Amino acid sequence: MEGLSWCSSPGLLTDLYQLTMAQGYWSSGASRLEASFYMSFRENPFGGGYSVFAGLEPALTHIQALRFGPEDLAFLAGQHAVDGTPLFAEEFLKWLAGFRFSGDVDAVAEGSVVFPGEPVVRVTGPMIDCQLVETALLNVVNFQTLVATKASRVCRAAQGDPVVEFGLRRAQGPDGGLSASRAAYIGGCSATSNTLAARAFGIPAAGTHAHSWVMAFRSEQEAFDEYAKALPNNCTFLVDTYDTLRGVERAISTGLRLRESGHEMLGIRIDSGDLAWLSIRARKMLDDAGFPDAHIVASNELDEHLIGSLKEQGAAIDVWGVGTKLVTAHDQPALGGVYKLSAIRESDAAWEPKLKVSEQTAKITVPGRLGVRRFEDSGKLVGDMVYEIDSPPSGDTVMVDPADPTRRKSFDVLTSFRELLEPVMRSGKLQGRQPELAAVRRRATEEVSTLDATQTRFLNPHSYPVGLERSLHDSRMALILKERGVEE
Repeated sequence: MEGLSWCSSPGLLTDLYQLTMAQGYWSSGASRLEASFYMSFRENPFGGGYSVFAGLEPALTHIQALRFGPEDLAFLAGQHAVDGTPLFAEEFLKWLAGFRFSGDVDAVAEGSVVFPGEPVVRVTGPMIDCQLVETALLNVVNFQTLVATKASRVCRAAQGDPVVEFGLRRAQGPDGGLSASRAAYIGGCSATSNTLAARAFGIPAAGTHAHSWVMAFRSEQEAFDEYAKALPNNCTFLVDTYDTLRGVERAISTGLRLRESGHEMLGIRIDSGDLAWLSIRARKMLDDAGFPDAHIVASNELDEHLIGSLKEQGAAIDVWGVGTKLVTAHDQPALGGVYKLSAIRESDAAWEPKLKVSEQTAKITVPGRLGVRRFEDSGKLVGDMVYEIDSPPSGDTVMVDPADPTRRKSFDVLTSFRELLEPVMRSGKLQGRQPELAAVRRRATEEVSTLDATQTRFLNPHSYPVGLERSLHDSRMALILKERGVEE
């Protein structure tokens, strides 16, 4: 059906193999198994030293709404195996009609800084339930974490100046645009040009006017004057349609007339050319004309690196409009988050840890039902320890770097810590309300500030310590050796 929305068929927002595996679990009796999965990622994006966790609330909303309606089931009934027989059994589709997610979800608070190798979401429940939420969970969290992290880097480069997200027209489709606006706000952007996102998420809306406005009138001066008449309390003039500095002169002329009528010009925007040189010249012109409070907005393919360079050059820019390279996560198209089975059990039996072994060390999973403790010292984050929640560490503890077991970090019993994974869903029901987006944004800003400067620098950042609690590391190594047929 043309124009079909994923919101109208949440159950089908998945990979086909999730559904074929679900039928396999159902027909084999493996659906009786209870499972524990975790989501993590292997590398920080953009060559950075941290990531900003985002996308949790929309992911939970999707999980709670996961249903298979009559049209979804009819579509699945029409799928065929290679021999032409129905791919899905009629009885399984009847079972699927009543499916509701009934598992538990524990997750890092949205807006938290997170790091490679640690679980950010843990899903526990019936095997089929855990399997069917995988694809959508990864889709939502991977993308929003990627954009939130990019936004955080851009805002740090701006050094406290407001950053407005301008990316809707270059985003990856309407839903990509909405998701990117939400994530960019979490990462630190102060406003968005996307009015639907502003309404949906309570983000401040902002914008100026386009070059087409100026071109629609007989002269640039007339265009500015008419804009001032139409919106006397919201005038930021785009000055680079023809000649930037002459555009500044004309904006000043309109600004003086606005002032005579009791209004004040907000500022100008420059969208091309040498932004450092032009902004410095424009600042002097505005100041000399009596507009020291008029802001200068800059746009034009900006990212954290270009903003950092402009800052070093002394650019007189007050507000940064960042679009394409933010909402498309320009220099890294995907986060690469994964979702792995780590434990199973039958009924109320003991949990059996599960391990995936790989020729690539980074792809070997961590067995068990996993939690994460974040240790802090004097207000600074000092390390995250992954541990087995059924045998939590106590007293003095040691964590081991899984990539290099000779690297270890100790925490004494007096070191303060907090649990990163918090209950957000129990038996398919949300546990309270998620915080307002503004609070999530504040958390992101505050948590980044608790990192050491060596971990937030853009070039060759120092790695934040993440490791496995020593007994978990030892049991993991034992399982790896067992799976590889190595006798200790």
